Amino acid sequence: MNAPRIAVLGAGPAGCAVALGLQRLGYRVWVISEWRRFAAVEGVSARVLEGLRQVGLHQALASAAPPTPRRVRWSGVDQLLNDERLLDRPLFDAALRRDLADAGVELLQGRIRQLGQQGEQQRIVLEDGRSLLADFLVEARGRQAPLGEGRLRGPETLSLLSSWQAEPGRAGSAVESLADGWAWMAALADGRCYWQITLDAAAAELPPRDELPAYCAARRQASALVQALFGDSANAAAPVHARSSTAILPRQVVGPGWIRVGDAAMAVDPLSGNGVFQSLSSALQAPAVINTLLQHPERTQLACRFHQQRIEHLFMRFARTGRDFYTAEPRWADAAFWRARRGWPDAQPLHVDADIARLQVASMPVLNDGLIDEAEVVLTADQPLGIWHIDGVALAPIVRSLQAGRLEAALAALAPASRRTVQGWLLQQGYRP
Repeated sequence: MNAPRIAVLGAGPAGCAVALGLQRLGYRVWVISEWRRFAAVEGVSARVLEGLRQVGLHQALASAAPPTPRRVRWSGVDQLLNDERLLDRPLFDAALRRDLADAGVELLQGRIRQLGQQGEQQRIVLEDGRSLLADFLVEARGRQAPLGEGRLRGPETLSLLSSWQAEPGRAGSAVESLADGWAWMAALADGRCYWQITLDAAAAELPPRDELPAYCAARRQASALVQALFGDSANAAAPVHARSSTAILPRQVVGPGWIRVGDAAMAVDPLSGNGVFQSLSSALQAPAVINTLLQHPERTQLACRFHQQRIEHLFMRFARTGRDFYTAEPRWADAAFWRARRGWPDAQPLHVDADIARLQVASMPVLNDGLIDEAEVVLTADQPLGIWHIDGVALAPIVRSLQAGRLEAALAALAPASRRTVQGWLLQQGYRP
């Protein structure tokens, strides 16, 4: 019997990571995508590079530029922070496609016109008339993916991206806070320049669309940081691409026969971190979820719960990270842009202090050898979805022994290296012998 056919809609980092994971599990995979219609660049950190390496996107990894300096002007302070790698998105996207081809994943280019159910299969109709049937659908088209009813939205946010060509020079990037938003900018070594301003969609007083290039040029001329990075080349009007940057969490991100990953599952504020890392974070677990839904339908509820909970947890963590960045800029606290973002999504701290008295043992869905299983895990103040193992040691029996006053005996049964690791974890949770 042939393995199920899975269609991944979108060839960004999230869709490609899921496709490669499914291919390794033995599934037949289509990746269906239209190519990016505008040039863009992103700054990524070392953890993104490690994520690309982990999922097998080696050519995409190699497309990252060498480390460049990043200047930050925030809260009235000018800092030169850790280096970042700049990703030329057209080059990066082409490298992603080569990674898919090298792995034997079938890549189809085209715009999706219609999705629907045909029996127990998913029917995909492309704009050129081609019709495909898949046994499972992975929605990975980013913010362009259709949204159903019921979703959590952050403050409505708009980003305006300008790009132009200057003389070749030193690569670098910068970010600065502004009275009505913030701007990120990057110069590539070959002279390509990118500048993006992010504003409140409701409060921004923007001119008509045909006047946006001149508006953006005037905003750049008023920035000393822009002038330092780009020089006079930033002063001329340049084409503008407008896009939404609103944080969005769909009400449901998985169901029988389908799953959402990447920005299609959780689109977060770009200030809370870089988009590639967020996309990979939400996609790493998806192959195991899909494998469980197809091979063990009796675990459907468990697998859906696993993915839904983790997407919601990631979204809230990224949202609170963005909130804390906004809170760190006090100069315009009462301005509409900053006021709306300093209190969203809630007042809960990003990290909660450890408390040994709050450790709980509960049965939760876990990732186990390419499938979603159920096991006893330990819930902590900072890890509400639970921790199953540390250094190969199941933590639930250790915590039960602690709560029953038999910790010494439980630790004595462990190998010395594992014992030290578990003891270190207990100390981090506030345990004091």
